[in-house]
This record gives sequence, C-alpha cells and structure tokens, in this order.
Amino acid sequence: MFKLTINGTEHTIDADADTPLLWVLRDEVGFTGTKFGCGKGLCGACSVLFDGELTRSCVMPLGTVAGHSITTIEGLSAHGDHPVQRAWIEQSVPQCGYCQSGMLLAAAALLKRKPSPTDADIDSISNICRCGTYNRIRKAIHRAAELSVASAEVPAAQDEEPA
Repeated sequence: MFKLTINGTEHTIDADADTPLLWVLRDEVGFTGTKFGCGKGLCGACSVLFDGELTRSCVMPLGTVAGHSITTIEGLSAHGDHPVQRAWIEQSVPQCGYCQSGMLLAAAALLKRKPSPTDADIDSISNICRCGTYNRIRKAIHRAAELSVASAEVPAAQDEEPA
C-alpha cells in the first residue's frame, strides 16, 4: 500500500511498487487527463508535476512517488482559470488536443521557474505536439506570463469591517 497526494487529496494505492505512475493515475484513481504517448518518457503526453517539478509519469514507478505530491491537469486549477489554461483558450492552441494536458503542465512548470520566459526558454520544453502548434504554444506561454503578472498585481480582496 502506498500513499500519494494527488491534486491535494491523499490516496491509498494498492499496486506493485514498479507500476508506472501513469497507470496508477488513470486506472486506479481515474485521472484520465494524463495521456499515454510513447511509454519511454520522451513525448511528454504523460507529464505531471511531482512536488512541483515536471515529470514523465510513464517512467516514474509508484514506489518512487509514494509520500509525495502529484498534480495532474485536473488539479492545475479547480475552475480552469490558471493563466496557462486561460491563455491556451485565448490563443486557440489545441488541434487534436492529445498532448495538451502535458504541454499545459510543462508551461506551468516553466512559468514557475521563469516568470518571463524567452522564446528560447519556451522552445526548450521537450514535449512533442504532433500537430505542430508550437507557434501558438509559444504565443500562449507569453500570454500566460502576462496574465500571471496582471493577476499578481491585483490585490486579493480583504474582508472589511463594518463601519
């Protein structure tokens, strides 16, 4: 038995330690947004955030991730309003959409590391989009950076005491 925190909720998993995290997420927990692509950790369709770092779930054994925090595309934002998600919609990035959950998480991880990425930073994301929407992906990541800055500049609402 292994304990994982997935999208903020603790799960107890009864599977072999060498079971890839991808199959635990999809088959045991039901988070099907994480996709199987190459099965070798190369394409990025299976990308998740492991303690906040981009990780290929198809090559990550369950025994390695036990006790850690995993974020899937379903956990990126409860309301679909993460700056990356908003920018993806604004820029009409997806065509087939298969790689997009991994690509969104790769973009979110990049923006966490580099809030104002260059084109070269964005091009260094090694996820593969078979539809070739790289120009829209680049535009969306730049837009997500703008949205992140804008949302950080807006102060959070404060509870006011009655006068």
